[in-house]
Amino acid sequence: MKGNKILANNIIMLYIMNITQLVLPLATLPYLTRILSVEGYGVVSYVKSIMTYATLVIEFGFILSGTRDIVEAKSDKKKIGKIIGRITEGKLILSLISLFVLFVMIFTIPLLSRHILFTLLSFVSPFLSIFLYDYLFRGLEKMQIVTMRYLIMKGISTFLTFIVIKSESQLIMIPMLDILGSFCAVCWVHSEVRKLGIKISKDSISEVIRSIRVSFTYFLSDVATTAFGALNTLFVGIFLSVSDVAFWGITMSFVGAVQSMYSPISDGIYPHMIKTKNLELFIKIILFFIPFLIMGGLTTFFGAKFIMYIIGGQKYIVAAWYLKETIPLLIISFFSILFGWPLLGAIDKVRETTTTTVVTAILQVIGLALLIVTKDFTIPLLIFVRTITELFMAIFRILYVYRFRELFRE
Repeated sequence: MKGNKILANNIIMLYIMNITQLVLPLATLPYLTRILSVEGYGVVSYVKSIMTYATLVIEFGFILSGTRDIVEAKSDKKKIGKIIGRITEGKLILSLISLFVLFVMIFTIPLLSRHILFTLLSFVSPFLSIFLYDYLFRGLEKMQIVTMRYLIMKGISTFLTFIVIKSESQLIMIPMLDILGSFCAVCWVHSEVRKLGIKISKDSISEVIRSIRVSFTYFLSDVATTAFGALNTLFVGIFLSVSDVAFWGITMSFVGAVQSMYSPISDGIYPHMIKTKNLELFIKIILFFIPFLIMGGLTTFFGAKFIMYIIGGQKYIVAAWYLKETIPLLIISFFSILFGWPLLGAIDKVRETTTTTVVTAILQVIGLALLIVTKDFTIPLLIFVRTITELFMAIFRILYVYRFRELFRE
C-alpha cells in the first residue's frame, strides 16, 4: 500500500540521518579526545549539555505540535505558511528567554564563567535551528529533506573540524564551525520551502501566544525527558571533577548515539500513526527490532573496552565499566520511547504521555537529591537512578496503551 511505502521510505531516510548522527559525532569524538586534554573535552561536553537546555526552550515541543498542525493542514499551503510564521515568531520569543537564562548561568557556574565566549558562540547554532522547520517536513512526510539538511549542517562542521582544529588553543573554533554548518543548512532549507510553493506569513501575536500555550504540554514532556540526560551532566559538573565530566560525557555520547538509532522508528511512525492508528503494525515493528536490541546489548558488554578505546583512546578505557552499566538503560529506553509519542500521542493522549514523563522526571530529581544528600553522588549510581526511572516510564506508558487499546484500529 502507498501509505506503508511512504512510512518505510520515511523510516529509511531517518535511519540514514541517524546513522549519520551516529557516525559524524563518533568520527570527531576520538579526534577531539586525543587533541584536547581530559579537562578540555570536559568543557566541550558540559557546554553542549547546557545547549541541550537552550535548544529545548527554543524548540518548546513544536517538533511534535507543529508536526500535528502540518498534518492537519492537509497540504493547504496558505495555512501551512501561517503555521510556520507563528511557530517561528514563538521560537524567537523563546530564544530571548533562553539567552537571558544562559547569562544567569554564566555568572553563577564557574566552569561557564571561565569560558564565556565559547558558551555564547555555542548558543548561536540552537538559535539558527529556529529556521530549519523540521516539523514542516515531518508533517509533510518528506523526511529526505530533514536528512539532507542534517547532512549539510553536520557534514560541513565535521569536515572542517579535522582541517581547522589542531590543538586545545583552538577550542573556540568548535562552536564557530557549528555556526557555519547551521547557516548553510538554513539557506538550503529555505530554498526547499520556496520549491514547495509555501509562502511564510506572519500571524497575530495572540495566535503566537496560543501556539506556545498549546505546545506547552509537549514542552513539559521534553523537559522531563531532558532530566534523564542533561540534568545529570549539569550536576556532574557541579559536584564531580572536570575529568568525571569528561568520562560521563563520553559514556552519555555512546548512550545518545545508540538511542538516536531509535529515533527514525519513532519519528517515522508518529505521522503515520496519527493517520492510521494501526496498533498491529506497531507491534510488528517492535517485535522486528527486539533481536537487534539483544545483539546490541551483548556487543556492548563484551566489547566495552574496545568501544571506549576507539571513541576516546587509552585514557578513557577506565570508563569502560560505565558503558557496561548502561546496557539495561539502552534496552529499556527503546520501549519507553516507542510507547510514548508515536503511540499514545497518535491517539491524542497528550496529557497522559506528558504525565508519564513528568512523574518519571520528578522521580529522577528525587533520586539525584538523595545521592547529593547522602554524599553518594557517583557515576555508577547516577546510571542506576536513570535506569530505574526509565523503567518506570516504560511500564507507565505500556499500561496506558493497554488501557486505551480500543482507540486503535486493528
